[in-house]
Amino acid sequence: QVQLVESGGGSVQAGGSLRLSCAASISDTDMYSDMYMGWFRQAPGKGREAVAIIYLPGRSTYYADSVKGRFTISQDNAKTTVYLQMSSLKPEDTAMYYCAAERKYRLSSPFASNDYNYWGQGTQVTVSS
Repeated sequence: QVQLVESGGGSVQAGGSLRLSCAASISDTDMYSDMYMGWFRQAPGKGREAVAIIYLPGRSTYYADSVKGRFTISQDNAKTTVYLQMSSLKPEDTAMYYCAAERKYRLSSPFASNDYNYWGQGTQVTVSS
């Protein structure tokens, strides 16, 4: 029903930039009219953190305080790909980054990671000092 594929991760020096992509294949086209997509990350020994979320119909967004001013989430015109442009990267940004999607009515909030049921395999981002 929903397949998500991340790409764009890699290793970069502090202060550098990366752009992550999440390509979505969704069989139920009605889902595009009422769903959230976004990026979460998890570092070793830490819980999963919402990084940036976008509501597809209206393109309203949420950013974690730790990435505001540095990361930008966006989507293409067809709403099939969501991007995360990351600039001024810091070592603490090192984590596995996951793309997720869910219907709005199934979420207690856009940031409730445990409520999302559709996930990609993740892409590793490593930032060195």
